[in-house]
Amino acid sequence: MATKPQVYDASAIQALKGLEPVRRMPGMYTHTVHPLHIVQEAIDNAVDEALAGFGKKITVSVHKDGSVEVQDEGRGIPVDMHPVEKKPAVEVAFTMLHAGGKFSRSGDGVYHISGGLHGVGVAVSNALSKRCEVTVFRDGQKHTIAFEGGELKQKLKSEKAKEKKTGTIVRLWPDPKYFDSPNIPLNELEHLVRSKAYLLPGLTMILEVEGKQNKVWKYERGMEQYFEFMLQGRELVAPLFTGERFFDEKSLAGISDIENGEGASWAIGWVADGDIFADSHVNLIPTRSGGTHEAGFRSGIFEALASFMETRSLLPKGVKVIPDDLWQRACFTLSARIVRTQFHGQTKEKLTTRHAAKLLEMCVRDAFELWLNEHPEEGKKIVELAIEQAMARLSKGKKVERKKSSGIATLPGKLVDC
Repeated sequence: MATKPQVYDASAIQALKGLEPVRRMPGMYTHTVHPLHIVQEAIDNAVDEALAGFGKKITVSVHKDGSVEVQDEGRGIPVDMHPVEKKPAVEVAFTMLHAGGKFSRSGDGVYHISGGLHGVGVAVSNALSKRCEVTVFRDGQKHTIAFEGGELKQKLKSEKAKEKKTGTIVRLWPDPKYFDSPNIPLNELEHLVRSKAYLLPGLTMILEVEGKQNKVWKYERGMEQYFEFMLQGRELVAPLFTGERFFDEKSLAGISDIENGEGASWAIGWVADGDIFADSHVNLIPTRSGGTHEAGFRSGIFEALASFMETRSLLPKGVKVIPDDLWQRACFTLSARIVRTQFHGQTKEKLTTRHAAKLLEMCVRDAFELWLNEHPEEGKKIVELAIEQAMARLSKGKKVERKKSSGIATLPGKLVDC
């Protein structure tokens, strides 16, 4: 039998400070299968700079010693003294949870639209690394600071930069004791790095793996080029439907909940066979588990097609197309931009922002319905594919029903009527 504690008073209540909660319970803050997510936090910060209009190139380097380096051409993390914490701002960003430049989402804020509002980011990356080195180029100076085990190891050191540039370099040595495997899955890292390039046309993303050939991605046509890569020569049933809609102050007149600058860009097509893919993102952050933005997108696309089918009387008698019939053969990539993002969990894999469903449905429904009516023959091909899926579903359902019916009618031998 467990021994009962002798004293239960204020001294028994622990208050974890700094990054200790992350080190004690890493699973609450990141994936612990491998360290990819703590590297992603550094990549996302670099991409946020590019999204805000600062920098055109990001380089991710994987070294043989297990470290990963992320270098951008942004403004450089601020290094001046924080007015409250009385420490350099870069030190605050890497050693304190809920510290960062993304909490103010006003139109004139540092980041009007960025990859998240949890504010744990690189502090978690630092906490779960054996060592973390940060180099900042800003105002003609080169600033360096280093951490070990999440704690300050080398105070901020500043010197005149040898070359005129701005940006931040973050190098992380993930600590194996926090992960099932210390190895970063290179195929997943490559997919992550490449996706940033097609989501932000004109941005150059470079992946360097020591001992291997460098890979460089730059998509001027963004999602359209990405689709060509993913389809690998397969043909679509109908031409790719691409579009974008972002709200400004004028278009927001009379609309509540939605904020200036919010909206989405997308590309969607249908294939008759083979594998399908669905990639959704919010502020360039991959949302592998979907969320409210993806739900709104799917709803808008289906409602537009349903209206097209009804208006043109395209459905056979006795056949009803449901959303699953349309999405069985659909491939899409979706990039939403939302000011006040909320996610399920710190890994940001599922968006929970309530108004995102309404936003995405408004963005895509009218646009797709217009496209269908301007391309009726192509629209009919999509409808035919959905009807095929519906009829296959109905046929399968009837087979299951007949089997159940047959089973009920057959009685055990000794119970059969004479």
